[in-house]
Amino acid sequence: MSSSALENLSPAFPQRAAWGTASSLRAWQQEAISQYERDQPRDFLCVATPGAGKTTFALRVALMLLQTREIRRIVVVTPTEHLKVQWADAAARVGIQLDPGTGGSSRRGRSKEYDGSAVTYAGVAARSYVYEALCVSKDVLVIFDEIHHAGDSKSWGESVTYAFGNAKRRLALTGTPFRSDDNPIPFVAYDELAPGVSQSRADYTYGYAEALADHVVRPVLFMNYGGPMRWRTKSGEELAADLGVPMTKDLTSAAWRTALAPQGEWVSAVLRAADRRLTEVRRHVPDAGGLVIATNQTTARAYARLLTELTGAKPCVVLSDDSKASARIDQFSASEERWMVAVRMVSEGVDVPRLAVGVYATATSTPCSSRRRSAASCAAAAGARSRRCSSPRFPCCSRTPRRWRSSATTCSASRRTPTTSGPRPRR
Repeated sequence: MSSSALENLSPAFPQRAAWGTASSLRAWQQEAISQYERDQPRDFLCVATPGAGKTTFALRVALMLLQTREIRRIVVVTPTEHLKVQWADAAARVGIQLDPGTGGSSRRGRSKEYDGSAVTYAGVAARSYVYEALCVSKDVLVIFDEIHHAGDSKSWGESVTYAFGNAKRRLALTGTPFRSDDNPIPFVAYDELAPGVSQSRADYTYGYAEALADHVVRPVLFMNYGGPMRWRTKSGEELAADLGVPMTKDLTSAAWRTALAPQGEWVSAVLRAADRRLTEVRRHVPDAGGLVIATNQTTARAYARLLTELTGAKPCVVLSDDSKASARIDQFSASEERWMVAVRMVSEGVDVPRLAVGVYATATSTPCSSRRRSAASCAAAAGARSRRCSSPRFPCCSRTPRRWRSSATTCSASRRTPTTSGPRPRR
């Protein structure tokens, strides 16, 4: 472990620091670390906007606790396999060796004598007894990356609570300290605002507004494509709807499936508009890239074919069950390829600093999921001089008191095959 190595770590990982930041810690990181040193809490929840530098903050805390022998082992828990590798790479840069559990694919520079390990929440659920025994036998620091994922299922939350209930220190990180369901987040304190209404309580918060003022993240521009649409069902009945107004669940679902169908003209028109925007951005940022979030693997491959026809170059396709998904993300991040199409692999926590344009082509519309997908573009600001990000997406979400509404462009369909004269953007 090397404290001098940590001094050379950029305030954000990867090394592309935001405009106006120095090689030292950012002000919020130093303030949060000072608070942690003063209070010495067993549980600490740090809520910081994506791209703010939560990884650097957590590694500084980990190194401090290792050097004072307050802890002997580190366990980093992440939502995805890719983030395990990303955490191990970041830790290795400062002399902390984490085993990402990738077998023979471990990379150069990692010691065989690890200071800890990185595991997914699913991995903890599968072997919770192993981590429970580790926490009993050793002084362990557990770093929960994107802690809200611990509530993705009841079994995950129970497993995390059982596995790390005896941990000496627990450091939780997130940019979205809430869930769209009622599953509680383990090791997070809640304040009761009203009978049956609770809100998570963070120990330190660094919001998007503060990060934007500090030039840590870039402003994000959402291009909302909306209007009425119509389609014909399998029984021959023709239906019309406007996704900008409340509808029944079944009608909304059918309308979404129609608008998102790769064989229709709607998605093609949106992708064409997004590619034009990317071309404009690349005049100022030559390596700027774009991201398409798809609902499933079938539509992801179909969107990739559309982009190939549109641009003449095959996009990078990243699927959740692909063993080479992490390598594909790293390769795209280091290249100058225009587009990446992903399913559940690129959201909050994934570092692709050159992302500048996003297309949200999925029907998932909860506040939490929408903010997570937006995080990929926000976090990329760590490598930008307050450059703007345009995100044509569907469904476009506008906040309402208890749910999020969506609006689609003008479409028509025959047997759920949409046609359109092109989307109409609305700001």
